[in-house]
Amino acid sequence: MKSFWKHYRFLILRRTSQITLMLLYFGGNIWGWKMLQGNLSSSSVLGTIPLSDPFAALQMFAAGAAMSTNLVIGALIITLFYMIVGGRVFCSWVCPVNMITDAANFLRRRLGFNQIQKRQPATRSLRYWVIGLSLVLSYILGVTAFEFVSPISITHRAIIFGIGFGWAAMLVVFLFDLFILKNGWCGHICPLGGYYSLIGQKSLIRVDHDHEKCTACMKCKEVCPENQVLFMITKSSEQVLSGECTNCGRCVEVCDDDALNFSIRKLKKEKKNEINK
Repeated sequence: MKSFWKHYRFLILRRTSQITLMLLYFGGNIWGWKMLQGNLSSSSVLGTIPLSDPFAALQMFAAGAAMSTNLVIGALIITLFYMIVGGRVFCSWVCPVNMITDAANFLRRRLGFNQIQKRQPATRSLRYWVIGLSLVLSYILGVTAFEFVSPISITHRAIIFGIGFGWAAMLVVFLFDLFILKNGWCGHICPLGGYYSLIGQKSLIRVDHDHEKCTACMKCKEVCPENQVLFMITKSSEQVLSGECTNCGRCVEVCDDDALNFSIRKLKKEKKNEINK
């Protein structure tokens, strides 16, 4: 049991976080619970603290829409939170689509698709182009362009309200990630993930790699949805400072050498410098 917890503790915690949030949203909309009402685009905590999707707010601004004070405050709260904690924590600990893409990635590994498709047919910088395109289209059309087609919003509404098209969106994302492109949606296309990676570049919670403990088994890079951030594996002891890291913790769990662990940004390095002095 101890070994099971060690190897799946962050996965269990992430699923608990995602399901709990969905349950709270469901209860807020169906039964009137005050803890969390609304959806991932716009919601409130205890009916008083506003929370807003900052990327949706940015699209509204580009579209020239009137923005309420609560929406602006909510967007600032979310932005500051992810700037401090880690931008793409949203992707692995909150976003419901993550459960779908994780399932597709798990099947890809089990079925050996990753060995068949050695070269990815798309660049990860594509998501940043989608950010720009979303804002340009929002400006031209006068609407929040990405929100109309966002699998995140569609999936979230499907879970809470049972909207039929939501399940179709989930199936499309699942099949795309399984058969077309490894980590295709979250790792290459999703502009929301790209946005959070930009605002979370200086965040505090980081994965730390200890080169001296590493035996080069490469299990971490196999399970990591953004394995380019683990470029230091087998090379050097340093923290994963890329904003594209989702802080999902899978690399930490699968590392039998205890060479990867969560830490606070630069804290370990600063402590070593103090000891050396």
